[in-house]
Amino acid sequence: MTLAVAAPQQVAARRLSTLDRWLPAWIGLAMVVGLALGRFVPALAEGLARLEVGGISLPIGLGLLVMMYPVLAKVRYDRLTAVTGDTRLLVSSLVLNWLVGPALMFALAWVFLPDLPEYRTGLIVVGLARCIAMVVIWNDLACGDREAAAVLVAINSLFQVVAFSLLGWFYLTVLPSWLGLDTQGLDVSVGQIAVNVLVFLGVPLAAGFASGWIGERTKGRDWYESAFVPRIGPWALYGLLFTIVLLFALQGDAVTRNPLDVARIALPLLVYFAVMWGVGLAAGKGLGLGYARSTTLAFTAAGNNFELAIAVAIGTFGATSGQALAGVVGPLIEVPVLVGLVYVSLWAARRWFATDPTAPAPREVRA
Repeated sequence: MTLAVAAPQQVAARRLSTLDRWLPAWIGLAMVVGLALGRFVPALAEGLARLEVGGISLPIGLGLLVMMYPVLAKVRYDRLTAVTGDTRLLVSSLVLNWLVGPALMFALAWVFLPDLPEYRTGLIVVGLARCIAMVVIWNDLACGDREAAAVLVAINSLFQVVAFSLLGWFYLTVLPSWLGLDTQGLDVSVGQIAVNVLVFLGVPLAAGFASGWIGERTKGRDWYESAFVPRIGPWALYGLLFTIVLLFALQGDAVTRNPLDVARIALPLLVYFAVMWGVGLAAGKGLGLGYARSTTLAFTAAGNNFELAIAVAIGTFGATSGQALAGVVGPLIEVPVLVGLVYVSLWAARRWFATDPTAPAPREVRA
């Protein structure tokens, strides 16, 4: 059967499901609903406060776990060795994710928000939470290397459990002291952050691994990937929207009273996503990784695990804190920006890599 090759924009649009295609709109709607609930149903905030355990509301915690589980259930943990042999990809990804990304967000937070310590801290937390979620979708739409993305996501998932709390201590306490910066609002418990990481990353990570292990051994890999994974996939978005509604219900006053602050939070995020994606793509091209793995490197470098950042901010500073608001603004900026970068990637494939990633054949030879 002969397949006609559509334009990159048409291919990207066709590969997006209706649910994913309107993702920015769903997030915007969830924000509006949350603001309305916070304004017209003030008892909601009191109810959420009564359901708190360990500083976090149980409904919000449930939403965060539901949001994380489907993405981690999709990861092919048995493929960890498939890409680890490509030291160029692996090393460059680790450097971008765990050295460049946090350092860049730290610098941007202090440059753009020197007088807003709570929002500044929230942005730094976002920079520490590396990609393990929606980046898989953006990579797929941009025709990146699915196997490489799965491996990098799995590595980031495992590495984040160990590294997040240590990096949080370094960037929120140690480095500001070394540089003689104002430490107001930077009193963070390493243990508290570690507990939140283990709960909101460790629990869904273990559940996702268990799902794959049990599903593939009882009904086979084909059933797991063609039936089970598509069925649970939309729940990541449902959990995200549910969480955003509740967070904006609690943050309604802060958002409506300080719209300029929200805009100031958004600006360094825009710079961050653009710079990290551009550096990732350029690094991949410079290393000779080819288009598929270069775009995977770019998106895994630019994407952030805003689910974890929100969870840590809520658990550490509270659901009504400025740090939590900064985390909530993260997905509102990241989603439309990375959707736009999908189209930029498809354009760059032809312009910079002299390849058409939308062509059905021949497949790109991987390094």
